[in-house]
Amino acid sequence: MKAFENFRGKVAPLDRANVDTDAIIPKQFLKSIRRTGFGESLFYDWRYLPDGKPDPKFVLNQAPYRNATVLVARNNFGCGSSREHAVWAVCQYGIRVVIAPWVDDGDHRVPAFADIFRNNSVKNGLLTIELSSREVDEIFKAIADEAGLEASIHLQDQTVTLHARPQDLKFHFEIDPAIKERFLRGLDDIGITLEHEPSIRAFEKSRQTWSCL
Repeated sequence: MKAFENFRGKVAPLDRANVDTDAIIPKQFLKSIRRTGFGESLFYDWRYLPDGKPDPKFVLNQAPYRNATVLVARNNFGCGSSREHAVWAVCQYGIRVVIAPWVDDGDHRVPAFADIFRNNSVKNGLLTIELSSREVDEIFKAIADEAGLEASIHLQDQTVTLHARPQDLKFHFEIDPAIKERFLRGLDDIGITLEHEPSIRAFEKSRQTWSCL
């Protein structure tokens, strides 16, 4: 995968919690054996009317948010099935970062992202950023006050800067150091394995072979 570079892009608000993978990419689109072409079906049941035309009420179809590269949502984003197609659809639409909040629900903490979705995101270069509910509320409020805001994502510094008026809003996020390194270097699981290619080749040459005869 490509190394993650700092960028500035438009932010789209999806003010919903528990967005499941069937909403992200409905089951009828899972029949494809290719890993391409899923972007146009992202949020299909929400983006399109029964006649196939774009639904003007859905946020990604509205002028201020078209071509957004940052999506901000509520907690438990990507819950439901384990389909990796959900991450493919988000990435292929052009979204590079999804921001969501963790929620303190009394006895336990509800995560910003479902575990399998987060893991699939790491494998496909989609950066998931977890902020507090208060911080995400600030982002939603700023967007409501000024549609079409842009944000700058700086992975090395672990910051999100929302370019609002009268002044920018800046948030710091935590990320596992190993995942951060993967993104900065553009390494997926295969890339990490290939870094040990000399050792792998040496092992293959030295190991005992067996014959079925």
